[in-house]
Amino acid sequence: MEIVHWQADLERYMREAVKVSNDSPVLIDRYLSDAIEVDVDCICDGKEVLIGGIMEHVEQAGVHSGDAACCLPPHSLSASTQRELRRQTELMAKSLNVLGLMNVQYAIQKDKVFVLEVNPRASRTVPYVSKATGLPLAMIAARCMAGRTLREQGAAEVTPPYFSVKEAVFPFAKFPGVDTILGPEMKSTGEVMGVGATFGEAFVKSQLAAGVKLPSGGRAFISVRDGDKVAAVQIARDLLALGFTLLATRGTAAVFKSHGMQVTEVNKVAEGRPHIVDMIKNGEVSFIVNTTDATRTANSDSRAIRTTALARRVTYYTTVAGAMAACEGMKHLAELEPYRLQDLHAKLKHGGLGRAA
Repeated sequence: MEIVHWQADLERYMREAVKVSNDSPVLIDRYLSDAIEVDVDCICDGKEVLIGGIMEHVEQAGVHSGDAACCLPPHSLSASTQRELRRQTELMAKSLNVLGLMNVQYAIQKDKVFVLEVNPRASRTVPYVSKATGLPLAMIAARCMAGRTLREQGAAEVTPPYFSVKEAVFPFAKFPGVDTILGPEMKSTGEVMGVGATFGEAFVKSQLAAGVKLPSGGRAFISVRDGDKVAAVQIARDLLALGFTLLATRGTAAVFKSHGMQVTEVNKVAEGRPHIVDMIKNGEVSFIVNTTDATRTANSDSRAIRTTALARRVTYYTTVAGAMAACEGMKHLAELEPYRLQDLHAKLKHGGLGRAA
């Protein structure tokens, strides 16, 4: 799978796809730019529907759902949008005569809800939702399939008073030279979960569990595609507030300077030495935000940054949304405490989140 933005890339992809698929059809979908992706798990007993959980993805639509971090309950969706997601999910479950679990993937663009796909089965998110809410979704669904209604089981939707963030675990460290950029093809091999009173606390715990060590300071390098430059301004401000100094390539640095921020310009690899890859190899960079256009030239130019960061164990993010979440998470690095899962489930009825003893 591939996301293409230009006619030439589409023609090139179609030539390559036909070679692989032979007589099989090639599926082309319209891509929704700057959309938020949402997963919803539910259970239907034939008459009533239980919403298991609404999960807001951290990465924008276009990153495979298995590779995207997600948050339950949603950390930025409005109450009206969540009501609309519940309404559409319930209607589809009943219309499809689902008996048991169902997963729906939505994309939300400018408050408009799009249905990406509906799977009348259990999804990989069921264990995560069950842990986050205390509802044994697989057991409830199995009983529904055996003839027991949701009402007979006393099953009802649970919205936790805390945040649970699921993060994907990637095998990149075991494959030197592999490109780490996220896209529509799934690359992760596992999942972890972090829990916190705020989204930031839950996110930073999920990163630590996934083996991503967020730095507490140093030099932060930012190089983003043109479409991400406005959003990157807030990332730069957050990093400065956290005590980082900024490095950026020429185009990105110009945007930061126009907003009154101090930043040091560094060369891209193609612009000659000393360049950013040299600085990463020399241990002069502690945090990297690098997004790239879909064109092969731009992707190749930034690939050296990503592969070197992986080899040198420098924390990096390849999406603006992921970098924003990381900045929010780093605000909580000095105050992390563990919570017992049993305590969290016990407190669901009381609407609070207490510290672990």
